[in-house]
Amino acid sequence: MRHRSVADLMTPEVVVVQRGTSFKEIARLLDEYDITAVPVLDENDQPVGVVSEADLLRRQIAKLGASTAEALMTSPVVVARPEWSVVEAARTMERKKVKRLPVVDDSGRLIGVISRSDLVQLFLRRDRAIQEEVLEEVLTRTLGVSPSAVTVDVSDGHVTLTGSLERKSLLPIAVRLCESVDGVVEVIDRLSCLRDDTAEPGREGPE
Repeated sequence: MRHRSVADLMTPEVVVVQRGTSFKEIARLLDEYDITAVPVLDENDQPVGVVSEADLLRRQIAKLGASTAEALMTSPVVVARPEWSVVEAARTMERKKVKRLPVVDDSGRLIGVISRSDLVQLFLRRDRAIQEEVLEEVLTRTLGVSPSAVTVDVSDGHVTLTGSLERKSLLPIAVRLCESVDGVVEVIDRLSCLRDDTAEPGREGPE
């Protein structure tokens, strides 16, 4: 299974500003492009901070003298790498309490931005595509289950598994793998097994 990466979902065309960009110019860019924040780049196109609508509002409310991006920006900037999984990006956003991450290459240069709204796109994935991945990649290719052994129904990202697997030990594995498929909201387990191998001699179990 190939899970989508930051590179798959990020926005490559990014509106950016420099350290010396003025307060008014930043406000104009946010309004013109209907965005809520802009990365601040240095002379090497490396992000050194982010200026958001919240930063502009704080400056206005507090009547601070900050009038350039360098004075307004939140720094140091939290960045993502293109090869990260979307789960890693989402966890970083949650941990750092940010709504977007500039994406940088090996040299630290900005190549895109990924936001919470980009991650939400995963859950808009078509049910048919999810069903095909569960059947072909999870059940058939990974677990070696016959396509006729399990029925997979998908409705709005909710996956229902019905049928029988050869061994009981495969049941939690099948559910866990299905839960990891991009776009899956929930897995409803209605599986049974032909043989309980969890208590057979030679298998580790409770004393």
